[in-house]
Amino acid sequence: MKYQYIREEELKNKVSQEYFWIYDCSKIIGNVDFCVCMYQSPIEQSDHESLLWAEAKKGSSDIYKSIVQLILTIGKARTFDKFLPPAMLGAFDGEKIAFIAYNDIHEVFYINDFNWNVTPSNHNTKEFKLIHEKVKIIIDNNALLFNYIKDDRELKNFIKMNFAVGKFGLTKTKIDKNNFMIIYNKWLRSVKPTISVNWEAAKKNGIIDGDFYIADLLSQENNTLKEKLFVLLRHDHYELDRKIDEAGMFSSKKTVFTDNQIAHTQFWNKYDRPPQEEYWDYIVERRDLLVPQDVRERKGSFFTPQIWVELSQKYLTDVLGEEWQDEYYVWDCAAGTGNLLAGLTNKYNIWASTLDKQDVEVMRDRIKNGANLLDDHVFQFDFLNDDFSKLPKPLQDIINNPKKRKKLVIYINPPYAEGDNVRGIGRKNVHISKIRSKYQFLMGKASSEIFAQFFTRIYQEIPNSVLAEFSKLKILQAPNYSDFRNFFRAKLEKSFVVPADTFDNVKGDFPIGFFIWNLDENEVFEQSIIDVYDAKGKFINSKTITSYDNSKYISDWLENYSRKISINYIGHMASVGNDFQNQRMIFIDNKEKGNWKKGGRHTRITAENLMYVSIYFSIRKVVEATWLNDRDQFLFPNNKWETDKEFQNDCLTFTIFSNNIQSKYGVNHWIPFAEQEINAREKFDSNFMSNFIGGKLKSAGNCDLFDNQTRRTAPLVFSPEATAVFDAGREFWKYYHKQPNCNVNASLYDIREHFQGRNEAGKMNNKSLDEAYTDLIGNLREKLRQLAEKIEPKVYEYEFLRQ
Repeated sequence: MKYQYIREEELKNKVSQEYFWIYDCSKIIGNVDFCVCMYQSPIEQSDHESLLWAEAKKGSSDIYKSIVQLILTIGKARTFDKFLPPAMLGAFDGEKIAFIAYNDIHEVFYINDFNWNVTPSNHNTKEFKLIHEKVKIIIDNNALLFNYIKDDRELKNFIKMNFAVGKFGLTKTKIDKNNFMIIYNKWLRSVKPTISVNWEAAKKNGIIDGDFYIADLLSQENNTLKEKLFVLLRHDHYELDRKIDEAGMFSSKKTVFTDNQIAHTQFWNKYDRPPQEEYWDYIVERRDLLVPQDVRERKGSFFTPQIWVELSQKYLTDVLGEEWQDEYYVWDCAAGTGNLLAGLTNKYNIWASTLDKQDVEVMRDRIKNGANLLDDHVFQFDFLNDDFSKLPKPLQDIINNPKKRKKLVIYINPPYAEGDNVRGIGRKNVHISKIRSKYQFLMGKASSEIFAQFFTRIYQEIPNSVLAEFSKLKILQAPNYSDFRNFFRAKLEKSFVVPADTFDNVKGDFPIGFFIWNLDENEVFEQSIIDVYDAKGKFINSKTITSYDNSKYISDWLENYSRKISINYIGHMASVGNDFQNQRMIFIDNKEKGNWKKGGRHTRITAENLMYVSIYFSIRKVVEATWLNDRDQFLFPNNKWETDKEFQNDCLTFTIFSNNIQSKYGVNHWIPFAEQEINAREKFDSNFMSNFIGGKLKSAGNCDLFDNQTRRTAPLVFSPEATAVFDAGREFWKYYHKQPNCNVNASLYDIREHFQGRNEAGKMNNKSLDEAYTDLIGNLREKLRQLAEKIEPKVYEYEFLRQ
């Protein structure tokens, strides 16, 4: 509740200040609690026009009873004879406000033989009950109810549009393609709970709440205007699943409202239905936006942006020729509402199938409104489970005819859900299908992904055709797809990639590609040059995509240097995978954590492998992760790095000043300076890092960690860029050690925590109020950035990454 624990007079003041501040709310109109008028000059005062008369109640109240009390108050005093009636009557409390047009209610004031001389606030009189009975239906059908918190923006917009002198009737919010999703989210809260449907059971049967919303949206006087939708609103109930049964009789299912349609009526009183007809097709076509995320991923209800539809068809023209639409057949076997087929011209050569009957109805409705498809070529079909004998006869003839089959283009943006991936983020059972069971021995780990199952059936059962598909780059690059690539032998004719977040409801910075495969050519994919476009469709450049099959990875390289190390270690490095998408999962702290990430690695850091860990860590960090390189793999390098001591020391420097070591979890072995360099107040618990740098490791004292084989007597020599990092770091540590009660053994992370502090959620703040610290940390980060730029070319020179 927005206005709690306040008196009625204070409530009226707050409502007037927050919602009616540009109006005059000071007028006293008879015994009416609250009046809203336009501000007027002294000359106009004698005959002013009210905009609203309202009843006010503190706390939470029954809005029906408040409006009835207002009616009795007005009727008893015959206020409408003394003052011009307002455009609206209303009632409000600490939680909500309701409006109803005066014209909808005014006849009540002229009831014959009615005793108006009762106390309006006495809700137990027969007169009160009689008025309540007469106006309840009117209020249900016509009142507009707003919650101050949930409907704040809509309430203010309603007041702005409707509170004007001389205005007749109410202006409702218009619906268009820009706000229909916002209204849907409000509908979910207000209307959906009052529809008599078990939504979980309905979802399992392919029925979604969005179909009921579209039925509401595209209706007039509570009757849906588009007859071919799966769900129709029929005045006071919904009708769905209409069909001709086996006896040739028409049948359908029906569901009603649990509250006599009150919430439904009050909700839609705020909006102008239906939207302009120019938006109807767009709203129906974008049914995918109303599909729950888990269903969307499983069934492939993802809308392909028009910009990429058009570009993909240009690429098809480039590969298949200018006349390809007349020479080839097209089948979208994961069509959804069919938007991928928009722009194709020869409807006699196009077929569209989808898992959901509702989507079939949407496509047929679009045909009625001009979509270039044939009714008989649009059908329901479960591509991963149904037999091809269920296909339309003409399409079967094409698939069964080797010559025609070569002229069949399977043109799809398939589902991408993953059932059981290595990191455990997939959704249980979404991957189970007859096709997976049949071909799992071929697909290997790729069998858990639905789009791989689509491609496998196409390759195996529609051979020699053309596959034109949107998908992630896993099919080309992912190590888990090596078995898939081994049997999926086809020629990649042409392709492009775009940012994934240009697709609705796809989150993450990674590429989605469009690939045209000639299944008539037996060719193992190894490498291809692919076109790259930005989010606006502008060509950026070309990029070489490699399969990495038969390659060794950077994790294999590090493993070679982490097998025979001492049992005492100075830290732990966590890592996941070998690609950029896991860059944030690479970090160094004090000790390993049990099962911190499924599929992750733990590497103990000692003097024997410190340099190799530093190279690994730096290589994984210095190249910025982008949407385009997200799936690029870090590889086992050539041997040129072995003689490049400057490169090695640069990597060590970068790692020393980029880790998450914290002294509270154990001895900090990572302070890169001697006590004297930073004017430390006490001796450090460990001088390991400064001794390692200076070639002074010993087998006694506080550095008794290592044997004679690891000792080096010469100090490391650093590049100017690395030296600049050390200089910046030294000033940084010096400043910290000037602070009262500083922790002598503080790590870089500890110092940052000291100056930046943590918020209420326990997360370290991004900034500090200490200007000197801010300057010092800023300088250190800038020097680290410059060092990273120096290291980056070596990443490619030593083939940790391929250009």
